[in-house]
Amino acid sequence: MASTLRNNAQRVMELARERGRTIATAESCTAGSLAHLLAQCDGAGAILHGGFVVYTAANKMAALGVPKELIDQHTAVSGEVAEAMVAGTLRQCPADFAVSITGVAGPDPDDDGNPVGLVYVAAGGRGTRVRHARHEFGNRSKTAICAAAMHAALLLLAQLLIEAQTAPRRAPASNTLRTSAAALRPVCK
Repeated sequence: MASTLRNNAQRVMELARERGRTIATAESCTAGSLAHLLAQCDGAGAILHGGFVVYTAANKMAALGVPKELIDQHTAVSGEVAEAMVAGTLRQCPADFAVSITGVAGPDPDDDGNPVGLVYVAAGGRGTRVRHARHEFGNRSKTAICAAAMHAALLLLAQLLIEAQTAPRRAPASNTLRTSAAALRPVCK
């Protein structure tokens, strides 16, 4: 599973490099694991701006400006909050694209009653619409939920990067797309 995640992260970084785009992360239940994974990829220094670990609702508000009203209305584990995390990341750093993860990795449901395994991922770029996806990974181990959440985030980010036009400031590595989102292998079945 770990090698599949590393390979998928490397593919996402290649997509970003080919398009001249940069990336930042905002993570809750994965606590910076996605940023760490991306940082291990070849060429990360030119692509990864960094990441925010916003494990609590209070830190989502303080570090990323997620509105308290949004958390009160939808809970910290929601598509709306995942999207607000992306928007806050793009406000706070110069990255072209941001990806976020918020969820419940367990071992118990959260204080709002969200079940173990419920995860939302979101991604967006400057000038693009932010998208989110809901995943129910079930009552698995924390490690398995976090790995599945990172895979889901990488897949969503890859889809957005594939749709992105090449940035004018950097030439792409080639004129052909060598990697597709479909080429990302699943880590959990």
